[in-house]
Formats: sequence, structure tokens, C-alpha cells
Amino acid sequence: MTRYILALVSALFLLGCEPEPPLADEAELVLLNGTVVTVDEDMAQAQGLAVADGRILALGTTAEMEAFVGDATRVIDLDGRLAIPGFIEGHGHYLGVGRAQMILDLTGVRSWDEMVEMVADAVQDAEPGEWIMGRGWHQERWDPVPPDAIEGVPPHAALSAVSPDNPVHLTHASGHASFANAMAMELAGIDGDTPDPAGGTIVHDPEGQPTGLLRETAQRIVDAAHDEARADMTEEELQTEFETQVRLAGEEALRHGVTTFRDAGSTFRDLDRFRELADRGELPVRLYPMVRRETNEAMAQHLADYRTEDHADHHLVIRSIKRQIDGALGAHGAWLLEPYEDLPESDGLVLEEPDDIRRTGELALEHGYQLNTHAIGDRANREVLDLYEDLLTSNGQVVEDHRWSIEHAQHLHPDDLPRFDELGVIASVQGIHGTSDGPWVLARLGPERAESGAYMWRDLLDSGAILCNGTDAPVEPISPIASFHASVTRMMETGETFYPAQAMTREEALRSYTLDCAYASFMEDVTGSLTPGKYADIVVLDRNIMEVPDDEILDAQVDLTLVGGEIRWER
Repeated sequence: MTRYILALVSALFLLGCEPEPPLADEAELVLLNGTVVTVDEDMAQAQGLAVADGRILALGTTAEMEAFVGDATRVIDLDGRLAIPGFIEGHGHYLGVGRAQMILDLTGVRSWDEMVEMVADAVQDAEPGEWIMGRGWHQERWDPVPPDAIEGVPPHAALSAVSPDNPVHLTHASGHASFANAMAMELAGIDGDTPDPAGGTIVHDPEGQPTGLLRETAQRIVDAAHDEARADMTEEELQTEFETQVRLAGEEALRHGVTTFRDAGSTFRDLDRFRELADRGELPVRLYPMVRRETNEAMAQHLADYRTEDHADHHLVIRSIKRQIDGALGAHGAWLLEPYEDLPESDGLVLEEPDDIRRTGELALEHGYQLNTHAIGDRANREVLDLYEDLLTSNGQVVEDHRWSIEHAQHLHPDDLPRFDELGVIASVQGIHGTSDGPWVLARLGPERAESGAYMWRDLLDSGAILCNGTDAPVEPISPIASFHASVTRMMETGETFYPAQAMTREEALRSYTLDCAYASFMEDVTGSLTPGKYADIVVLDRNIMEVPDDEILDAQVDLTLVGGEIRWER
């Protein structure tokens, strides 16, 4: 009966006809008197919708939806508000979002001295020997720049002076650099003679001593020392910490209207724990984790065991792998075809060898997994596109429906732009990165390379490429509204626009945050649009971001977030 009603009401809605009441089974939830933007080309907009069994039952006018109201139906009067599909975070670090709320938040720091003061305050509450961790600083936001700065960051002396008995490790906003105090470097065995690891740099002062700044893989040396300090944690303590991070990340995601999260990096152990929570119904949002930090040997042995397409009503979908070929522009780690404008002795860093990524691609094809590779610099993007073309092309034909992606795709050579569509490669972009990075991108690339290759969303879309949008949280706050605004305005904090010709339309931006990210996750048949039969993953906003003036978009508030028809967050 439900299937009949669904089809009939949907057809009547498309024809613009009024159904003869009463036609409907009783719905569990009905939304009325709003603007419903479906992101479904066949249905456009509606005034309301009905939900049953966790899925969209029907859409239509308020009068049509009132036919679904029964004694047990919850009715929500939207009162003109906007209802849209739940946002899909296209690239973020789920546990990192939770962890970021358990350590020092340095995102608002506007000077080196302020960061030192925050550490000094944390020391007062810490036991001797206790690690002090933080994340979010960015030297490009500091005013003034310290006069003794080396690569934008001063030596560790002031930081070490306020934390003589506590190891300190503070991660850059991008995650691609960090800063360590003297005690952390001592525990890690870093001194003036420590060689740079492959894919990383230990920055030194003119006397040859480490400043504390660690770029890319050099951070792992201190990470290893921190892991050693945690080695005596019990399994129960580790599980409690994991569940706390899952809960905190879920609360942050739901508060911002995110109902599905594409997690860019989980170990097999993380996946085991996610599965346990999914089985208990304790995953707050739908998760699409990418296998990360596992060797090719381990993946060859275990990928088949972990693959799942719809575990716990699509709360856990595992069919993806993450690799990383280079670093980030901000940390001079992105791999470029030509040297950096502001660091001419460097063209970036190679973090994972292409041949090793190639083997991962072979395993992905063998086991039916999607391959998502982090590539930011134009050289990195070209190398990955070349590698994908070799792996995915046979007898001149590209493997169908592979949905492999390049994560970030921030700086592209113009010759490589059309290759995304030609190879069926998804560009997983972060709208907010374009405006957050904009003020200093010219310093890294120079105006010519920046204009022709940086954050080329318009050119990618016009070429036919599919874009999946996100924030890279906790690199940026997990705010789809902020990233949507950046995508359609390219407006930086300075009030200037960053090459606005590359902006998306509002329809494109919304689709990139919903249906196209669902497609990138092989979930477009069950989520990503408000379509009868799909999960009722819905966000209600207090204003219509598809119509309000540009400068009002950032004021939009998430009023309700529903996952499978269940209200999981309410303002």
C-alpha cells in the first residue's frame, strides 16, 4: 500500500494535481508550510513532505501532505523555513573533529605570543610530564609576524620556557605541519643531527638547531613519542576515548546539518570500533570511512573482509581507500610543477611514492574499492591523473563506474582540467579552503599560476566533472553554510573575492554538498536528495540560502537535523 501511495502522490505532485483525500497511510512525521528544495530534477520544490519508516513517503503541497496526518503523526510547521537534503561532508576527519574538542583550540590565535600564553595556561592545570596537545594555528593569520621567525614561525625558546616540564605538540590548521617544544623534541630524539625523514622537513635555525617547526612527515617523529607515552593505556580507556570522540564529532556534525560524513582516513581497528557502534545503533551520522594508514600487504589480506555497502541501514559503508601523494600549500608541502614563488629552493614534498599508490590502486580494482588520493599541487594532480589513467584504461576504454577521486584538487595545470571528466574522476573539493587560503595563495604561487590553476571549480564543472564539497574538518570548522557561502561568493575575510569567475551557482553548490557527494559515496539511490523512497535525511534552515542576498547566507542557522526521519539535533 505504501509503495502505491508513494507512486501516486509523487505522480500527482509532478502533474500539479490535487489528490482525492484521503489517499495516504498515516505518516510518522509531516513537514508543512515551507520551501522544500529537493535536489531532485524531477521534483524541483514542494511545500512539505511526509515520512514513514525512516524514508520519504511523499512530497507536495501543504494540503496534499495533510492527508498523511493521523493521530500519531508528528507535524512540524516549517512556517516558511527551508528544508533541504542533509548535508554530506565530502572530506573530513571524523575522529579528528572529536579529538579537536579535547585539546587546545588554536584556530582563533592571532599571534605567536597568544599561542605561548595559551600553552602557559594549560601548563598550570597539567601534571609534570603530561603532554599538551593543540591544533589550529596558522602563521599567515598572525599579526605581527615575530621578528625572529624562520619560515613564518619563531624558534621554540619562548614556548619551551613556559613548558619546561611538559612536552608540547601543536598541529598546524592544515594538519601538514606542527610545532614542538624542547621537551617534546628531546623525547622524540630530535636534535641538530637528526636527518629529515622522507617526505618531511625538520626546520633549523642558522646555527643548525631545530626550531621546533616540523613539516609533513617530520611530525610523525614526535607523534611516535606521544604514542609511546600512551602505550600503557588499557583497552577500556582507549575504547572510552574513541567513543567520546565519536560522540563529540557527531554532535558537531549534526549541529551543522551534516547527516553523512565521508571520513578521510580510518585504520582497520577504527573500522572495527565503528562497526561495533553501528551494531548498537550508536553512530550519530552515516559514515563513509576510507581505509587509511594500512600497508598494501595488510590491505591485500583484509579488504575483502571489511567491504560493506549498507551496514546498519547505511550508517556504515566501507568500500573506499585513501592515499596521499603530497602535502599542503600552506606548509610548502604541495608538489608543484615549478618551485614555490616564496620558497624558490623547493617544489614541494612527495609523501607517498606513486609506485606504492599504484599497488593500492590495483588492490582497489581487485576488491571493488574506490581509491581517493590526496593531491594538492599541480604536479601531484598530474601524477595521480596519469596513474589513474594507466590503471583505469583498457583498450582505450575507461573502467565504468569506478568513482575514484582526487581529494582537494586545489592547484591544477590548465591542461589537466578536462581529464577529470574524461577519466570519470571526481574532484573532492572544499569550498571554504578557497577563501580561507586565498589571502596567501598568491605568495605561494604568484598571480599567473594562481589565476590559471587555483581552486578551479567553474572550469571543472563546465568541463563536466563532478564535484563533492566539504570542509576537511577539523582543518576548517565543519560548517556547510560557510563552505556553501565560499563556493558561491569566493569572498575572503579581507572582503575581497578570490577569482570570482570560478564560483559555483547556488544550485551547483547545494548539489555538490548533497547528491553529488552521495554519488561519490555510492549512496545516491538512498540519500542526497529528498526523493520518495530515500532516507529522510533532512536539514531545516531558518532562511532560504538559495534566495537570500549573499551577505545573509552566513547568518543562516540550522534549526533541525533529521537522520532517517529521526530528529537528532534541534536548535
